[in-house]
Amino acid sequence: MIDMHAHWRPAELADALRARTRAPQIVRNADGVEVLKSNRYGEEPVSKAFDDVAFHLERMDRQGVTTSVLSLLGSFCWVEGQPLEVSVPLCRLVNDTLSGICRKHEGRFLAHAALPMRDISVAATELERALQLPGIVGAQLPGNGFLTRKDAEKMRPLLEVANRHHALLFIHHGPLPGDPFPKHMGDTDNLRRRNGTLDMQSGLSSAMLTLCLTDYLAPYPDATVYLHNLGGNIAFEVERMDHRSLLDTPKEELPSARFRRARVHVDCNSFGPRAIEAGVRLYGAERIVCGTDGTEFGVDWTQKAIAEAQIGADARQQILEGNAAAMLARRATVTRHVKAAA
Repeated sequence: MIDMHAHWRPAELADALRARTRAPQIVRNADGVEVLKSNRYGEEPVSKAFDDVAFHLERMDRQGVTTSVLSLLGSFCWVEGQPLEVSVPLCRLVNDTLSGICRKHEGRFLAHAALPMRDISVAATELERALQLPGIVGAQLPGNGFLTRKDAEKMRPLLEVANRHHALLFIHHGPLPGDPFPKHMGDTDNLRRRNGTLDMQSGLSSAMLTLCLTDYLAPYPDATVYLHNLGGNIAFEVERMDHRSLLDTPKEELPSARFRRARVHVDCNSFGPRAIEAGVRLYGAERIVCGTDGTEFGVDWTQKAIAEAQIGADARQQILEGNAAAMLARRATVTRHVKAAA
């Protein structure tokens, strides 16, 4: 199994945040517990983050994960939205550290770069630099950058770099600097379900519309783009889209056909067997990869869901390993890592 969605918090980044005197920073709260303080999320226990390589490798061996593709843990992505004098050195620290893990454990880890998103030209420069580092296969980008075609226009410098280097872009639910985020806060009922499922899936669905139902990606045939969580709710809503299309724009190609032939991939993180079956029916098994968030529970959940999905042995193997290996092999500099994992 190749895990294309494994979040990580480098210990070196935690040390850098402990040295800061204002958010984002790591401090001890009144109970003596270390927490990450950010301007929007408040406080989150640092113990929930993952940075123990030996523990991760033991878990991977036990659960049959050959390779994990690491990306910055969500709560730590706030460093990307800081002023450039803060975000540039922190992102470089993240990327250099992740590359070091990949070098030390060749074949077991690959990684996505973290980028300073306040200035896309600066982000593109850091992506160009990071892609020269061993093990870096691409970058993790915030989903809000692709909610509409207009939003996505400012992200083109990153697509151009990725296309030139045959790199991967992992579009993950998240804000651009200055975006109000999360949508629900305070004493809202079902806060985590609203933010972590309803709004997340809606945002991913919007990004899929931009990427699959426009010609935005046409100039970038050598970049590989994928989204998590089956790309939102598209697999469950596409019949409704087709119905509206037949009523409103009967001369246009159906959305289901356009989604099917788009070059965008999705991972199956967090979903069960019935949802995976729906994803296979819409996208085809060749467009789906594994994702687990990089946790033991996530791996168990994903492996069980794929095993129970009624999709056939060939499709199951494609999702577990084959599709990811093909995506990664497009990056010439990581081919030897993929071979080593095999």
